[in-house]
Amino acid sequence: MTTRLYLLVSTLLLCAPHARAEDAADLWGKSCKSCHGPDGRARTRLGQKEAIADMSQAAWQKAQTDAALRDVIANGSSRNTKMKGYKDRLTPEQMDALVRYIRTLKAK
Repeated sequence: MTTRLYLLVSTLLLCAPHARAEDAADLWGKSCKSCHGPDGRARTRLGQKEAIADMSQAAWQKAQTDAALRDVIANGSSRNTKMKGYKDRLTPEQMDALVRYIRTLKAK
């Protein structure tokens, strides 16, 4: 019985990061992609119109702290009023997952 429980818990722990990554990608697709694009480069009609930054650029990634990214996701952007906050629509865990997802966006 103990061995089975150990195997179950181990399996769940190993699968959890992958599931969260998929959830973050889905969340990006539903909440962010229309402006920021599938790759964070903002090569969308609205991204170009609003001059949204390319999140895949190393300089942009380096200049943004995780806390700053989370704040913009939660409260919106002071630089672009069209970027509304998501604190009433996303859980803290979902916002953290989006920050981690943004960190995976790299220029190609």
